[in-house]
Amino acid sequence: MDQPDDAPTPRRRRSRYWWLVGLALAALIVIVLSPLASPDPDGLQRVAADEGFLEAARNALFSIIPGYNVPGVHGNLSRILGGLIGVVIVFALMAVVGRILVRRRR
Repeated sequence: MDQPDDAPTPRRRRSRYWWLVGLALAALIVIVLSPLASPDPDGLQRVAADEGFLEAARNALFSIIPGYNVPGVHGNLSRILGGLIGVVIVFALMAVVGRILVRRRR
C-alpha cells in the first residue's frame, strides 16, 4: 500500500521539529545575551553621529521596535522582549518565503 505524498513519514516527522529547536535556540540566545548588549551606539549610528546626520535618520516614518526596546517596558526586560519580537518576525518571514519556494519547486 503506497502512502500519499503528504503523509508524514518518520523522517519528515523528525525534520518538522528542527524548526522548533532553532526557534528555541534563538530565543535562548536572545534571553541570555541581550542583557549584555552595550548601550553605546552601533557602528552605523556612531558614523551618523560623527558625520552629523543622525537626526535625519531618526525621523523615520515608523519604527517597529525603536532602539530595540519595547515602549512602556523598562530595563533589560524591554531589550529581551524587543529581541524576542525580532526573532518571531524573522522566523515568520522565513517560514512564508520557505513555503513559497517549496510550492514553486513542485
